[in-house]
Amino acid sequence: MNFTKMQGTGNDFILIDALHQKTEGLDWPELSKSWCDRHFGIGADGVMLVLPSKTADLQMKIFNADGSEAEMCGNGIRCFAFFAWQQKLVTQKRFSVETLAGIMVPTLNDLSERKAMVTIDMGTPLLNPSQIPVNTPLAEPILNLPLEVGSRTYSVSAIGMGNPHAILFVDHTKGFPVTTIGPMIEHHPLFPKRTNVEFIEILSPDEFNMRVWERGAGETLACGTGTCAATVAGILQGKLNDTVTVHLLGGDIQVSWKDHDHVFMTGPAEVVFEGKKTTN
Repeated sequence: MNFTKMQGTGNDFILIDALHQKTEGLDWPELSKSWCDRHFGIGADGVMLVLPSKTADLQMKIFNADGSEAEMCGNGIRCFAFFAWQQKLVTQKRFSVETLAGIMVPTLNDLSERKAMVTIDMGTPLLNPSQIPVNTPLAEPILNLPLEVGSRTYSVSAIGMGNPHAILFVDHTKGFPVTTIGPMIEHHPLFPKRTNVEFIEILSPDEFNMRVWERGAGETLACGTGTCAATVAGILQGKLNDTVTVHLLGGDIQVSWKDHDHVFMTGPAEVVFEGKKTTN
């Protein structure tokens, strides 16, 4: 099985061309757990398959490092788009991708042999709690909802980007107990499908620092859908302008949400290495 290891702002993935390689019958949840292991496998935050689609140019399927299947991944789809171009699975620089979160449209820019900048039309954010989903009778957007976690109460905002996100605004991201609070919120009963958790330190209306605890992967260096969800939450609360730069542990991403319409995310995608892996 040929694969390409790629990363987008430090969020790394194993990309598989399932159009030209036989993948039927393989247990991808189990394979993703073993392949993503950083000591005994290839090492990654997830495994991504390029599949045919009846509704778009290509279909993206992604499995987290714990074997669970994700609806969407912002950094992942940038890598997916560059991989598809690099492997000549598409011929145009703007194309459509079917995901469990709907149709996404990447646009490739600044192309080189090993790296590209990719802009993704992420669609419109989900604000209705039942669509995210959030276990609450409330119908209005969840902004600064008091949530008891352990011995403390945090103010949490919930935004959907095809996958669920819980956003916490904190004074400082450096030194914040992300690896303690993150999993407690991920598995909180408020979120029936679990949730990604973003910790946000606003520097100005145009930029913020972010650390993230990803559902099914733990703390990662970046989360593309998380930057979008956090930006939307900040704009709705009057904390951010409609175009911002997000500083993550793995690098920077630009996010724009103008006129409360589609969210656009721009960031890098880069090839790390190519290889061949057995499927046992």
